[in-house]
Amino acid sequence: MTNSVLTFTGKTALVTGASSGIGAATAELLAQLGAAVAIGYHGNAAGAEDVRSRIAAAGGRAVAIRGDVTNVQEVRAVVARARDALGPIDVLVNNAGALVGRYSIRDLTPEQLDAVLDVNLKSAVFAAQAVAADMVQRRRGAIVNVSSIAAHHGGGPGAGPYAAAKAAMIAYTKSLAKELAPHGVRVNAVAPGVIDTPFHLTTPPDVMRSFVSAIPLGRVGTSAEVAWAIAFLASDAASFVVGETVDVNGGQLMR
Repeated sequence: MTNSVLTFTGKTALVTGASSGIGAATAELLAQLGAAVAIGYHGNAAGAEDVRSRIAAAGGRAVAIRGDVTNVQEVRAVVARARDALGPIDVLVNNAGALVGRYSIRDLTPEQLDAVLDVNLKSAVFAAQAVAADMVQRRRGAIVNVSSIAAHHGGGPGAGPYAAAKAAMIAYTKSLAKELAPHGVRVNAVAPGVIDTPFHLTTPPDVMRSFVSAIPLGRVGTSAEVAWAIAFLASDAASFVVGETVDVNGGQLMR
């Protein structure tokens, strides 16, 4: 039997970037634990529908909502549609993000930097803004931001803008946690390491082997392992955890 503090019965969760990888695993886990789940996605409609179908087949309640999180108005529209379909949002998981590209400092353009910041930082800031008022009014809610191990070590070649955005996510998590905690709303983050997701589909095999050699557990992580960390932070089991970043990296980076 699931411990009562790790259930989400009667709660609504919105997970952005939930059509695959960590987002999909998180959406399915939160549904399994009792939440009604809004599956945020942009380009992968088939993936989002697969997630929704699996949740429904398991007896859960879910809707798939398309929106471009780099557009502030669309972020607000996704939140509004999720609220209309499932009720006030109790859990927001800001998972949407992308490397976008690898850019050396000599080649980086303002437009490229903006693109990286838009999807990895601004999307989370404005999604949090869109749910905060309701959460504060009801004096309940949890926001979990998905950062990255790159925020701690700077990422690989050309990943400076991505690493910077994910580091800013951690800093903003702390700031927002201080602002919202007095109103009963907790904000935390996770920083995944090398996880077996579509993010690494283009990573060369020799590079993946080098990653694994640096992980004490001797393997990459799974989306489900990150999802459990997110679920913990969003649950009443973490009722006194505020402004923290939980590293999920198999020991690759210990702080």
